[in-house]
Amino acid sequence: MALEEHVQPKESFVRPSADALIRCERIEKWYGSVHALTGVDFHCERNEVVGLVGDNGAGKSTLIKILSGAERHDGGKIFVEGREVRFRSPKDAMALGIETIYQYTAMVPHMSIARNIFIGREPLKWSLGGLGWMDLRKMADHAINSLTNIDLRTRSPDTPVEELSGGQRQAVAIARAMYFKSKVLILDEPTNHLSVKETNKVLDFVAALRDQGITSVFISHNLHHIHPIADRIVAMARGEKIADIRKADITVEQMTAMIV
Repeated sequence: MALEEHVQPKESFVRPSADALIRCERIEKWYGSVHALTGVDFHCERNEVVGLVGDNGAGKSTLIKILSGAERHDGGKIFVEGREVRFRSPKDAMALGIETIYQYTAMVPHMSIARNIFIGREPLKWSLGGLGWMDLRKMADHAINSLTNIDLRTRSPDTPVEELSGGQRQAVAIARAMYFKSKVLILDEPTNHLSVKETNKVLDFVAALRDQGITSVFISHNLHHIHPIADRIVAMARGEKIADIRKADITVEQMTAMIV
């Protein structure tokens, strides 16, 4: 059932600029008889951190799956840097610079940090018909630079991922996105099950991404994690967008009241 009244009037939603990096218009998604997304508009600007919040079943995960190429939308339009696109797979999204880090990041625990940074996109010394030898030296060298960027310089690129903490694994995933020059990094509940210290470290990483020209979409149910680092907060409920407001214009308490 559609929302009869929006907590924030639609006319006061933040509007995308003419230069918006991603712009979604009237996105629709059905799962059988379930209307998961109803006419959702969403955008993110360059060098911006967008907090995406909502209770379970709000539609935020469905929207992110569409933006990451894992799902296809049934209606509406998606524009990346002004050009309409339709993702057929996550590879299509990655080719346009959209990387997604899920709560349980896909990594191979027994493989090294370097191998996990490059997994699926390993540099080759030579190639014949798509087959060749991996350039392990190049992978290690670039991994060292990436670890320095995310303040894991005490770790060797040969360290197995299974030896890392949850926060360090998230950091490696962020390093992977930074290395492949992502324009947009989507983080789905990246601070779940992390300690306070590790949560703060991940939040610092996200804030630093903005300084490096990377836009982030940070999905979380914890407003105390989102509010300090977000430039703008988008709230969803029952498959609709109910708020799109600049962080400076709303408090954590007001946002909590809006989505609970």
